[in-house]
Amino acid sequence: MKNIKYKILLVLFGISLISSLVLSLIPVPVVCDPGVGCDVVQTSSYNQTFGIKNSYYGVVVFLFLIFLTIFQIKNPAKNKKLLIHSAVIVGSLISLYFLYLQKFMLQAYCKYCLIIDISILISLGIIIWKWRE
Repeated sequence: MKNIKYKILLVLFGISLISSLVLSLIPVPVVCDPGVGCDVVQTSSYNQTFGIKNSYYGVVVFLFLIFLTIFQIKNPAKNKKLLIHSAVIVGSLISLYFLYLQKFMLQAYCKYCLIIDISILISLGIIIWKWRE
């Protein structure tokens, strides 16, 4: 029962990885309707950080978190737990920033971005709820 938290996190990280892969590998016109929501977000200047698409960062980060979480389930260690928790906290802050950008700056929403942002915020809720494990 103790590993249930990490199994749930694993599912959420997997969902986020799939959304990041969709945004990374499939051309924007195929994924998003032109001129609305997803397209507006994906073609905005906020779509990149340091010249790299944010979805590429997502693929790398979520792959890392998936592997780290699998190792945590198989062989729990305090340093892995701390790294997972830290990544979720930082990811939650980034998600809140991206939600702010979509709501107030772009006034448009990307459904794949929302899946990622909400998954990370749910992950934060789980970590807070199960903090002592």
